Amino acid sequence: MATYPGLSSEAFRHPLDAQAEQALRSIPGFQQFTRGFVEYLYERPQHVYLMGNCVEVGPRQYATIYGIFRECVRDLSLPIEPHLFVSQNPEVNSYSLGSDHPSMVINSGALDLLNEAELRTVIAHELGHIKCGHTVLKQMAIWAMEATQLIGDLTLGIGKMLTPGLVFGFYEWSRKAELSADRAAHLVVEDLPLVAQTMLKLAGGSQKYAHECSLTEFMNQAERYQAQDQDELNQIYKFLLYNGGRGALLTHPFPVERLHFLQQWSTSDQYQRIRNGQYRTANSEGAVNVSAQESDREVNELQRQVERLQAEIDRVRGRSQRH
Repeated sequence: MATYPGLSSEAFRHPLDAQAEQALRSIPGFQQFTRGFVEYLYERPQHVYLMGNCVEVGPRQYATIYGIFRECVRDLSLPIEPHLFVSQNPEVNSYSLGSDHPSMVINSGALDLLNEAELRTVIAHELGHIKCGHTVLKQMAIWAMEATQLIGDLTLGIGKMLTPGLVFGFYEWSRKAELSADRAAHLVVEDLPLVAQTMLKLAGGSQKYAHECSLTEFMNQAERYQAQDQDELNQIYKFLLYNGGRGALLTHPFPVERLHFLQQWSTSDQYQRIRNGQYRTANSEGAVNVSAQESDREVNELQRQVERLQAEIDRVRGRSQRH
């Protein structure tokens, strides 16, 4: 396993993740409200809940998992060690939360399905979220959108800020944030097939029929999924599926799409420079910079997608009003 002393999240962050987060944080008062929200309305109550309802991992509790966790904290050079909990939940999932006192939760379903190498991938992914500061915006934005539906302008003015464009922009950022966390996992485990195997299990893994699963076929499936973009109608279907086409907006990219992005990054100069120790550190400018051209291209594409979705919303709204 690789270790990256002093690693800055800016060394591996996906360019659209960084651009979209900057846009969200630039809203007047947004940052101040976020910190107050996390400290008093979410972080502390959630920590109390996890301490009371889950198993806290440590040297004498799930010692093997704790050892893997400590190694990943070291490898990604996190400034503090988050709390780690195991939740009794059959869903194969994990999540991270908190800012000043971050925590990570792994569901028991993930422990039962994944082997130790795959667990390392999941743990490194979640620590990547904490490293990049994703947890603050995710928690606050999800709460604010839910609260806005119930109490509107009483949400400390947040309701007025949450325009449809901002809502869809947030979800698009959330999906791109997963790509940054995937990069963190790949840096730690240094094994693209292992990350792909973990994604396969998260997408549809089975202990009983594991011997009949083919990683090669799953990776081929990822390429076939991308090839569907040759048909413009499929591109529209994908866009709508991500943005409420099945009743809810998706916070994560499809696993096969995540794998495609990670395959591309694993052969990039940026990845190779980081692996060679030429990366931006938390205390210096460093050597790895995000391509401005790549950032601008992806940000422009996001803006076009949001504009297309807003136009479709306006069209449907206008038709319903006429009827």
